[in-house]
Amino acid sequence: MRKPLRLLARTIAVLIAASLTLNPAAAQSILRDAETEALLHDMASPLVKAAGLGPGNVDVVLVNDPTINAFVINGQTVFLNAGLINVSDSANQVQGVIAHELGHVVGGHAISGEQGAKAAGTVSLLSLLIGAAAAVAGGGEAAMAAMMAGQSAAMGKYLAFSRGQEAQADAAGAAYLSKAGISGRGSIEFFKKLENEGYRRGYSQADRDVFLSTHPLEGDRIAVLEDTYAKDPAWRRPSDPALEARFRRAKAKLYGYLAEPAQTLITYPVSDTSVPARYARAYAWHKEAFLDKAMGEVDALLQDAPADPYFLELKGQILLEAGKPADALDPLRRATELTGNQPLIATTFGHALIATEDRRNYPEAQRVLKAAVSRDRENPNAWYQLGVVYAANGDTPRARLASAEQQVMSRRWAEALAGAEAAEAGLPKGSPDWLRAQDIAMQARTAIEQAKKRK
Repeated sequence: MRKPLRLLARTIAVLIAASLTLNPAAAQSILRDAETEALLHDMASPLVKAAGLGPGNVDVVLVNDPTINAFVINGQTVFLNAGLINVSDSANQVQGVIAHELGHVVGGHAISGEQGAKAAGTVSLLSLLIGAAAAVAGGGEAAMAAMMAGQSAAMGKYLAFSRGQEAQADAAGAAYLSKAGISGRGSIEFFKKLENEGYRRGYSQADRDVFLSTHPLEGDRIAVLEDTYAKDPAWRRPSDPALEARFRRAKAKLYGYLAEPAQTLITYPVSDTSVPARYARAYAWHKEAFLDKAMGEVDALLQDAPADPYFLELKGQILLEAGKPADALDPLRRATELTGNQPLIATTFGHALIATEDRRNYPEAQRVLKAAVSRDRENPNAWYQLGVVYAANGDTPRARLASAEQQVMSRRWAEALAGAEAAEAGLPKGSPDWLRAQDIAMQARTAIEQAKKRK
């Protein structure tokens, strides 16, 4: 099947961290989209500032996971699952979640969580995670059996540690929302969604012992937060309508990208001619290879907003993936220009230039792609396309260097080392690319040695 549309993915290893729900995740796929990343940045920026963090040092990242979850890992990155976006009704609700997770970031809870696990001593992390997952799935007996595999005293110590972190993050999140002048209504609405979701799945935190939970009970959290938010001047302040409109677009876009086309057409029927509905259906029709129908939705969007860069990007992407790269050049070039060479959009434009197989387009592709990786190094598709251009031009050392950059992102250290050493041998000594090849080789050797020691 044709790989659908614009959201680019890279793989990361996600370890246990402070989160809204204890949900183990490994080798998750990160979803990347220029429009969605711009929205999440604008939603988070006032909260990041209120938390006293540097805006350029905090990332909000979308994870391809259908569960309702958000979490932080060591550092200043907030991860939001696609399932959380799908269940949220407003940008304000997601801002409540982001504020909570920033509380974990400021509190250093991802690091402290590791310390808490070490303090618990004999707890089997695997049995704890299996037990929590079974409980969420409704398997009470299986959960109890798994939980009992660990030593109850140590487990209780760890869980109490986590509950304390969650309460701190709740309080911090409320403070950040207040300082940013953002209503806490969305935060309350989201916690109520979590509570209702529990009942829908056949379990309730109210039926479980608070000492066997990593989080305060939702009802208790709601009561405490409602009392806090009701006293805040921002409580009755409406959410930014422009931000909410952008959220509805991005949510529909994500849904159309991830859901089965048939389900998308049920959720967004053809009778719905709103922007979000057309956005979602364009993805559905494209995934089903109905080019005319997909283009009909995009053209309707562009008729009302001919200079919208994300609609232009979508048109170019559909044409590119439908095997019409020459037709994709104009909308993608315009989208790239309108966004000031946004790296993800520029990468798609570079891809289209190469896909024409017209060597006259290669110099422009190389310029566009080099600019893209200079602004966003964690863009494997850009590195791949740039490597294609280098190879086509006979520049084997830089093609190997581009490949090594890709391998670093996927933590394939042996391949990264081989590519970097080959690049270093062929590049001008002392040049920026030669120095970068040395850096990658050193990073790869260190990672390989550390892996050997762990064995």
